[in-house]
Amino acid sequence: MLDAWGDANVAAAIGLFGGVLLGLAARLGRFCTLGAIEDYLYGDNDKRLRMWVLAIGCAVVGSFGLMATGLFDPGKSFYISQQWSPLASIVGGGMFGYGMAMAGNCGFGALARLGGGDLRSFVIVLVMGISAYVALSGPLAWIRVALFPPPQTAAMPSGIAHTLGEISGLPVEMIGLVIGCLLIGAALKAQVLRRDKTAMFWSVAIGVAVTSAWAGMYYVNANGFEDLPVVSHTFSAPVGEAILYSMTASGQTVSFGIGSVAGVWIGAFLGSLIKGHFRWEACEDPRELRRQIIGAGIMGVGSVIAIGCSIGQGLSAFSLLAFSAPVTFAAIFAGAALGLRQLIVGFAPAE
Repeated sequence: MLDAWGDANVAAAIGLFGGVLLGLAARLGRFCTLGAIEDYLYGDNDKRLRMWVLAIGCAVVGSFGLMATGLFDPGKSFYISQQWSPLASIVGGGMFGYGMAMAGNCGFGALARLGGGDLRSFVIVLVMGISAYVALSGPLAWIRVALFPPPQTAAMPSGIAHTLGEISGLPVEMIGLVIGCLLIGAALKAQVLRRDKTAMFWSVAIGVAVTSAWAGMYYVNANGFEDLPVVSHTFSAPVGEAILYSMTASGQTVSFGIGSVAGVWIGAFLGSLIKGHFRWEACEDPRELRRQIIGAGIMGVGSVIAIGCSIGQGLSAFSLLAFSAPVTFAAIFAGAALGLRQLIVGFAPAE
């Protein structure tokens, strides 16, 4: 396949496959970062938050299962192979969460809503993708590098399971599988999720999307000729990359990230047709549009600082039990909680 298609095209196909699963999960399973946080804080409902935990648990089991069978080397991923900056995770995650609340969606959620015909999300996608590149390699890059120096390569893979393995002497793969099973058990402890077979199915599908990305990209890296990086799904810089490719395709090649972005849109579009939810929507309030643009800009910069978004850190990095994942996810939660409070109840003290 690599000889016939080429490394880049195979990588894009792998991203497309997982992206379609993610897009379908967003539309058919209502898998949404901001929605889960809002339900938990203001709806007294933790089902969608438990969906996240179940998806993470499945991704952890899948990823460490691949390691145990020799089909994946976590040391090839930058989440594990680079030194972690707690400050970057906290600041970048907090910015991303606050921007997500202001915009009304994360990058992944905006792509999913765009697949359902929401033109407001088109603005969010554009602004977030461009702002991510502004912070990654544009005018703000030198400020970002000065405040948050790029991480150095670690001497050996480092993460929660790897550290516990060094301390205990137990196999890293076994530790990861146990942690993944514990997460799955914690998610399914409540009947609110166990009763919803659709929610469980799409949570597992999300774990499959992440696992398939690691397996596929490791195969391409190990057997291809272009030494492509081993990556999984994230929707910060890849959104900007997809925008650039749409304008300069004749001078660029496709990538895993571009395939992933396209896959989410396609999956969400198909999901909206299946549910009969596709309809064109636009923003009628200039103040709302202004808030969404500002929020998307903050999200793009925050995701670059944190080296990942709610999907990149909250699922892909979490699947490897990287130290950055739980800290970044907690910071995203805190930033989103702050933004939602500002929007829903304001900051005035309660009487």
